[in-house]
Formats: sequence, C-alpha cells, structure tokens
Amino acid sequence: MMKIIGIDPGTALMGVGILEKVGNKLKVISYEAISTPKITKEQRLKLIFQNLNSIITKEQPELVAVEELFFSKNVKTAISVGEARGVALLVAALNNLPVIEIKPVEVKNIVTGYGHAPKFQVEYMITKLLGLKEPPKPDDVADALAIAYAGLIKLGGSV
Repeated sequence: MMKIIGIDPGTALMGVGILEKVGNKLKVISYEAISTPKITKEQRLKLIFQNLNSIITKEQPELVAVEELFFSKNVKTAISVGEARGVALLVAALNNLPVIEIKPVEVKNIVTGYGHAPKFQVEYMITKLLGLKEPPKPDDVADALAIAYAGLIKLGGSV
C-alpha cells in the first residue's frame, strides 16, 4: 500500500490530490484547492503552510510529489510559484516525508503519452485513468492528481 500526495504549487491557488495504491488498484482519496485571498505574500504563504500541513497530518501520505519549477517568461509568476514550492517542501520535511519532484513535461508524458499535451488533454486523461465522473476543478486540482499519478509511475509502480 502506498499513499501519495500530489502538489501543483501556486500562491493564489495550490492544487492538492491524494491517491492510494493497493496492489494494482488505485483509489482517489481526496482532492482540493488551497485558495488564498488577496492578502500579503507572507500571509498567503502562512495560510498555504497551515492548510497543507493540516491535510498531510489528516491523510498521512507516505510520499509527496511536487511539480518542478519550469522556466517562465513571467519572472514574477515564477518567483511566486517557487515560494509556494518552498512551502510544500518545508511541510514535507517537517513531516519527515520523502519528496519526488517531477517536471511538467514528465507529468504530461506519463499521463497522456505526449510531453507537450494541452491542459484539457491532461484533465481528460486523469479523469479516465482515475475513473472519475468528471474532471476535477479547478485545473490545478486535476494537475495535482496527475502529479500524484506520475509520481507513482516514476517510482516504478504500474497502475
């Protein structure tokens, strides 16, 4: 049995998805978005920390999968995502959880078979792969589930 939490980092919205693998069966435990209001950056990071730590304390995953920071033309966005990643990595470390970092192109390749797949294709495939009735919303949540799924595959597990 393996429980993994996938994290799609962001400061306004952080996607979180938890999967559990038992044998060759995959079960969606939960998924949600950690949303922060328009407050100071420090307060947003604090809220993300508190919410993510609470989720991890409640769900007790064995592994954290976090999307690696990709190059962005918008430096402000890249810095903001990097800060949210830092909080996610800190929460993982404080909970003594191993982390697997996955590039966005790897996630897309594992989930869709094409590393440059558009967002809607990732949503469609993760919905089918996990047997969900509809795509998780917002997009960040679907991405978090895709990151968790890709993390399991990257570890060498088949599903």
